Amino acid sequence: MLTPEGERLSQALRPAYRQILDGIEEVSASVRTSGGTLTLGTMGPQSWMIQEVVARFRDRNPAARVEHRDISPVGPLTALRAGELDVAHMWLPVEDPEFTVGPVTHTSPIVLLTAATHPYAERESVCREDFGELTFVSHRSPIPASMEEVFQPFHTPSGRPIARGPEVVAWDDQMKAVFAGEAVVATVAEAARFYPWPGPAFTPVRDAPPCRWAFIWRTDNPNPLIPSLAQAVPPPE
Repeated sequence: MLTPEGERLSQALRPAYRQILDGIEEVSASVRTSGGTLTLGTMGPQSWMIQEVVARFRDRNPAARVEHRDISPVGPLTALRAGELDVAHMWLPVEDPEFTVGPVTHTSPIVLLTAATHPYAERESVCREDFGELTFVSHRSPIPASMEEVFQPFHTPSGRPIARGPEVVAWDDQMKAVFAGEAVVATVAEAARFYPWPGPAFTPVRDAPPCRWAFIWRTDNPNPLIPSLAQAVPPPE
């Protein structure tokens, strides 16, 4: 039982406490019933890599609708820059001030994708110095040099130039160049699991830093669902 003083304090605080509870319920109800659409762009297997994040976003915004779009890795920023997407799931770094970069969702090891008949296909791993002996695809669409270098540097660690070969405009173009033995491609390790084509070989690049992935969006995009998606990313362990 409360003392007389405690009872008077309880009665004095009860209206304020009730107001706090009502405010929490009002905000919670608003979140549960708020609708809207979020257009999310992802690349190939990365949509599977962020399933838990998207599921957490849906739980917090059950009335919201997520529309999925595919992003070409050959022109990764094109759709976002054109306003066709609210959010793009992108590899880093993205250093354009036009975009805001959210928290990192995960990292991916880098592998070298070659034809099964390529001399490097039998190796257990390769290093970036080996890239000086290879020819990589070149991209017709503009990819910032800092982003391209995550996968395909322009020079080896010792300074040797890394050759560029066939020009490509889509992921399938890259695969055709690889199968034809005209070039090689560096990509993420998930590609070996989600794209088990007959013919290619995936060889780890042992000294390549892991590729970091994050949600990015146009800084001037007012969609209120964007912060909620970013907040659905768990903190780093």
